[in-house]
Amino acid sequence: MTHKNPDASAQHPSPHPLRWRILGFLGIAQLMLILDITVVAIALPHIETDLALSRQAVTWTVSAYTLAFGGLMLLGGRAADLFGAKRVVLTGLLIFTTASLVTGLADEAGLLLGGRIAQGVGAALLSPAALSLVVGLFDGDERNKALGVWSALGGGGAALGVLVGGLLTAGPGWPWVFYVNVPIGLVIIASLARMLPNQTAPAPRPRLDILGAVLATASSVALIYALIRAGDHGWLTATSGLLVLGAGIGYLAFVARQKTAKSPMMDVALLARRPVTTGTFLILMATALMIAVFFLGTFYFQHARDYGALRTGLLFLPVAVATMVGANLTGRAIGRLGARVLAVAGLLAAAVGLALPALAMEPAIVAIGTAIAGAGTGAVFVVASATALGQVAPHEAGIASGIVSTFHEFGASAGAAVISSVAAASLVSDTLSGFTDGFILAAVAATVAALVAAVLTPGMPAHAES
Repeated sequence: MTHKNPDASAQHPSPHPLRWRILGFLGIAQLMLILDITVVAIALPHIETDLALSRQAVTWTVSAYTLAFGGLMLLGGRAADLFGAKRVVLTGLLIFTTASLVTGLADEAGLLLGGRIAQGVGAALLSPAALSLVVGLFDGDERNKALGVWSALGGGGAALGVLVGGLLTAGPGWPWVFYVNVPIGLVIIASLARMLPNQTAPAPRPRLDILGAVLATASSVALIYALIRAGDHGWLTATSGLLVLGAGIGYLAFVARQKTAKSPMMDVALLARRPVTTGTFLILMATALMIAVFFLGTFYFQHARDYGALRTGLLFLPVAVATMVGANLTGRAIGRLGARVLAVAGLLAAAVGLALPALAMEPAIVAIGTAIAGAGTGAVFVVASATALGQVAPHEAGIASGIVSTFHEFGASAGAAVISSVAAASLVSDTLSGFTDGFILAAVAATVAALVAAVLTPGMPAHAES
């Protein structure tokens, strides 16, 4: 039996006895990566003052992490397939934890930015490899529930980061937004090193397509940077256009390279599969909408209402809880209801939640609306992951997770760029019109995405189709 049907034996007869505990540790690790974006955003004013940072250095404190994280994600996913997800997870965690210590100790801009880049490298190795482990450790309805937990932690992380950042910055000081990763990271490394099953890399002699890796990484970095830059400098600038054009050319060259390489990074036909295409669209939209919730909500409370970081963080606690609840319930229900119903319902819920503040820009309405939108996006996160990863072969799990994670970063960058551009009027003056326009645009985008999802998303549960 062990040799006749390796796929079945790998998952069905003997599931890993510690799989739920492993999921808990992997989920906390992923939560750290997500938190590290919004936690730092709240602490930025204090970092700027203490280190006398220039305005450019302040911007790059966030962007350097995002660029490295998003740009290297495909490489991290491929490394998991070639060298084993366990090795890549532990390596990524070690790099991220060490870089967090260095960043917290930084006393000047260069060390701070270097630490943030190294954190991004560690995150890019850890995130897709951890997700591929989740896909491999669970099967059927259990996999959907596990992806619900995973998505709940990831989706709620952005909102929780506002609260945690406020508490740490107001308490022991901004270095602790980085120091807190160190003991947590060390405990997770020690635990996972013991609990994770040893894996044999699928290839006899693992080889990485260096040219393909360079093309994929450079193209992703160029596109993410173009999206980040558009938020500050506009969408129609020559530099933004050249970056997008360069990214497009790079991706085309990557596709051509994959057809000729002896050991390609990925089978490009993977991108043409309907589940993967649908999943990447949904993860992009869910992340962009979540960023819209976070960006518009936090800036409304802090700029328009002059609330402090801690008070703003407390107002975002319902958003985090709602996101986690929406994701968890979806993970439990997707096997019965199917992906299409839940994708459309989640996006429509997000549309309703985002429309409420546009109708009445009051603190209570904004808090309620963002919580409803959080629940909707939490549901879409689960549908996206379950759809894209539900039927991939074991040897494709790493690169498929890398694709999903990359589109997560594309969504974050695009969402921040678009919403910051639309809401610009409210960021530089006392008017609320920019915030209103931002909520309206996000609600319309969620509604259009629901219509697209109704057409694209498979109607039957993933396990029923296999």
